[in-house]
Amino acid sequence: MANKGTLVIVESPAKAKSIAKMLGTGYEVKASKGHVADLPERDLGVDVERDFAPEYEVKKDKKPVVDELKRAAKGKDVLIATDPDREGEAIGWHVARLLELDPSRPMRVEFHEITPRVVREAIRKPRPIDQSLVDAQQARRVLDRLVGYNLSPLLAQEFRRRALSAGRVQSVALRLLVEREAEIEAFVPQEYWTVAGLFESTQARFKAMLYSVEGERVQTAEKFLLTGEVQTREVVERIRQVPQWRISKIDRRERRRSPAAPFTTSTLQQAASGRLGWTAGRTMRVAQRLYEGIDLPEGTVGLITYMRTDSVRVSQEALAEVRKVIPQMFGQPYLPDKPNFYSAKKTASTQDAHEAIRPTSPSRTPDSVRSYLSEEEYRLYDLIWRRFVASQMTPAVFDQTTVTVEGGDFVFRATGSILKFDGFLKVWGRESEEEADNLLPRLDEGSPARLLALEPEQHFTEPPPRYTDASLVKTLEELGIGRPSTYAPTIDTLEKRLYLERNGKTLKPTPLGKDVVRWLVEKFPRVVAYDFTATMEDHLDQIEEGKVPWPKVVREFYEPFMEEVSRLPRRTCPVCGRPMEVKVSRFGQFLGCTGYPECRHTERLEAKRAAEPIGEPCPKCHQGELVRRHGRYGSFISCSRYPECDYSRDEAPSTGIECPKCHAGEIVQKISKRGKPYYRCNNCDFLSFDRVLESRCSICGWNEIQKGRDKTACSNPDCERYGGPDLKALSERRGNGKATPPRFAAKEASRSARRNHATNAKRKTLSAKGSNADGKKKKATQTSNKPAAWKDLEPFLARLNLPAQEAEIVRRTQGQQKAVPEAAKALNLPENEALTLFRKGMFKLRMAYGRSKKEAVTA
Repeated sequence: MANKGTLVIVESPAKAKSIAKMLGTGYEVKASKGHVADLPERDLGVDVERDFAPEYEVKKDKKPVVDELKRAAKGKDVLIATDPDREGEAIGWHVARLLELDPSRPMRVEFHEITPRVVREAIRKPRPIDQSLVDAQQARRVLDRLVGYNLSPLLAQEFRRRALSAGRVQSVALRLLVEREAEIEAFVPQEYWTVAGLFESTQARFKAMLYSVEGERVQTAEKFLLTGEVQTREVVERIRQVPQWRISKIDRRERRRSPAAPFTTSTLQQAASGRLGWTAGRTMRVAQRLYEGIDLPEGTVGLITYMRTDSVRVSQEALAEVRKVIPQMFGQPYLPDKPNFYSAKKTASTQDAHEAIRPTSPSRTPDSVRSYLSEEEYRLYDLIWRRFVASQMTPAVFDQTTVTVEGGDFVFRATGSILKFDGFLKVWGRESEEEADNLLPRLDEGSPARLLALEPEQHFTEPPPRYTDASLVKTLEELGIGRPSTYAPTIDTLEKRLYLERNGKTLKPTPLGKDVVRWLVEKFPRVVAYDFTATMEDHLDQIEEGKVPWPKVVREFYEPFMEEVSRLPRRTCPVCGRPMEVKVSRFGQFLGCTGYPECRHTERLEAKRAAEPIGEPCPKCHQGELVRRHGRYGSFISCSRYPECDYSRDEAPSTGIECPKCHAGEIVQKISKRGKPYYRCNNCDFLSFDRVLESRCSICGWNEIQKGRDKTACSNPDCERYGGPDLKALSERRGNGKATPPRFAAKEASRSARRNHATNAKRKTLSAKGSNADGKKKKATQTSNKPAAWKDLEPFLARLNLPAQEAEIVRRTQGQQKAVPEAAKALNLPENEALTLFRKGMFKLRMAYGRSKKEAVTA
C-alpha cells in the first residue's frame, strides 16, 4: 500500500486540507465537494416498474471533480472517508461506483472527530461500505423525489406560481407553523387578577401572593378564581377586614439541579438560538468549520466531534480527560464521585450510532484557542465546551423556603430561593433573571404577622408564542420527524420558497404558506400527517438496520399516494381538451398541453390577480388608496390611481437582517423572473443573488452570503472575500452609470456570463489558430485580475488631494482593512467612521491606479 500510495477521499476541501496535514507523505487527500451524483433535475429519475430503481447521473458541476478523482485513483489504494452518516455513506458509495471500485472490500474509513490520533487509527481499520446505510439514504431520496415530483407541479398549477415545492418533512414543519398561527389568530385573551400582600413579622418585611380563598386556589392550570375588577375589589376589602394573621408554616428544603446532557444536533441548535440568537442554519455552518479543522500551532485539528447526531454518549477517553480538567480548573468539590451518564430521549427517529457533540480535547479551553478563531467560531466553541464540561460536574444546590401566612378564609404564600453551591453553574451560568436569588428574611413558624398593604394587579392570558428555530426543531424532534441533518435545511427551504418570514427570532407563515398547507391537508392528508411522517422515519431506520428491504417501504407509500394524486382534477387545454401539465424550459416553468407537438397551447403560470385594497391612504397623492398588486417578481404596494400617481413600495418577506451597506433598511427576499429568490435592501441599492446570512465577514464586517452547501463569501464588493457578481461593471455596461434595478440585475448577470464565455472562447480560438501570415500564434491581450498591492497604490497617495483623515487612515493601515480598528483607536475616531474613511480613501486610490494602467496600455 505504501509503495503505490493511498488516495483518501473526503467530502469538503477544508476537511481534505486538515486530514492531509495529519497523514503526511504516502497519502493524497481529495474532496468530492459533496454529492457527486444525484437523480436528474428535470426528470423523475426513478424506474417505478423496476422496484423504484434510481437513475443516477453525475451532477453537471461535479464532472470535473469526478474526472480528477479518477486520475488521482490510478495505481493507488483508495479509502473513502466521507461523513459518518447516511449521506456520507451514500456519497462514498457513489464515488466507489464511479471509480469502479468493489464496495464490498474494506475501503470505508469512519471517524467522528478530526484529530491526528483518531484519523490515523481509523485509516488502519477500513471496512466495507454499509449497503444498509446506503439503502436508507436511497429510500429517503426516492421518497422525497416521488413526493416532490408529483406534488410540486400540482402546487404550481393550483396556485399559478413558480418555485413552489412540497416534501415529507418540509410540509409537516410548515403545517406546525400554520396551525400555531391559527391558534394565535383564534386566541381570545382572558382577564385575571392577582393580589400581592406586604407583611411584617418579627420586624422583618416580606411580600406574599394570595394563594387561596375559602380553600379554593386562586390560580390553577385550568382556571382563574379572580376574573374581574369588581370581584377582586370585593375580595381585597374582605382581606382588609381580617383582624389577625399568623405564619402557619415554614417549609425549608434543599433542592438540587443536575446538569443537562452534552449537546445533540437538536439541543445545540436550540441553545445557539436562545443564547446566541442564531438560526439553525448558521449554527450548523459554524459547527462544520469547527469540526473540519482549525489551524493551531500544533497543527490543523478539528475542535469538536461530528455535529450531526442525536446521541448523548461520550467516549471513555473523553470522560477521563474531562475528569482531570474539572478539579484542575474549578476544584475537587465540582467533580462527582462517578462520571455522569445520560440517555437520549427515545423518539421514532432516535439513533445512537455517534457520540454527543463535544470538544475533541476538553483541556483545549475556548480562551486558549480564541486568537485562532473568528468571533462566531469562538462563541459556538465556547458554548459547546461549557455544555460538555458542565455535563460532568456536580449538581447545583439551592436552599428553598416556602412561607405560608393565614388569616380568616385567606392564605398567602411566599417563596424564596438562594444558591448554596453553584456546582455545574460555575461553568454554564444561569439561564435567566428568573433564576436569580430571591432571599426571604428569617421568620419563625407560628409567629403573628401584620398586613401592611395590598396590591391587586390585572393580567391577561397571552396566546401561544410563534415558533422560533429552537422551538420548531425541538417540536420536530419530539414528534420524531426528520433527522439531525434535516432540521436546518428544512427551515432554509421554507424560507426560500417564501412559505415563512422571520420577525426577529420568530417564524411566521406567509399567506402563501397558509394556502399551501390548507390545500395539502385537504388533498393529501396522509403526506402532512404527523404520525405518518414519524412512522416513515422509523421505517428508514429499519432499512438502515437491515430489517426491511427499501423498495417495500417505498411501494407501501407510493401506491396509496398515487391514488390520491390521480383523484385530483387536472386543468384541461382550452384548445384540444387534453390535460395541461407544468413543463420546464430554459425560461422557467409554464403550463403546456400534454398533446404537444400536435397541440402547442401554453399558458403562463402566474395568472393575473386583481389588486387588493389594504386600507391605507396613499402617502404621496393623498387621493388614492394603497392596494396590493401582484407582479412577476412578487407582490408590491402601490397607489390605486396608477399611472397618475406612481407611488410604490416593496412588500417582500423580511429576513430580519440589517442592510450592511446603509444600516437603515432591512434585507428582503424577492423572486426573479425565473422563480429564483434574490435579496435586496428595502432602503438602498444593495443586492445579492445569494442568500444573505447573519454571520459577519472576518475581514470587513459586512454580512456573509451563502455559496453552495457549506461555503460562505462576503457581500461587500470592496472586500477580498466578495463572492457576488460585478454589479458595478453591469451598471457601466448599461451606459448610464446608475445602479442596475434589481428586476434587471439577474438578467444582466446572466447575459454577462454568456458574453464572457463567448469572448473567452473566441480568444482561445484566435490563440490556437494564430492570425499572422507567418503562422505565429496571436496572443490575446489580457488584463490581470490580480488586485493592486499597497506598493502599487502608495505612490498615488502623494498625487491625490485626499482629505486629511482619509489619507491618514489609509497611510496607517497600508491598505489592510483588518488594521482599521487599531488606526481608529490611535486617531481617537469611532471604528465605523474610520472604516468609512478607509473605504473612501482606498476606492479613490484604486480608481487612480486603474486609470494610470489604462493610460499606459493606450500609450
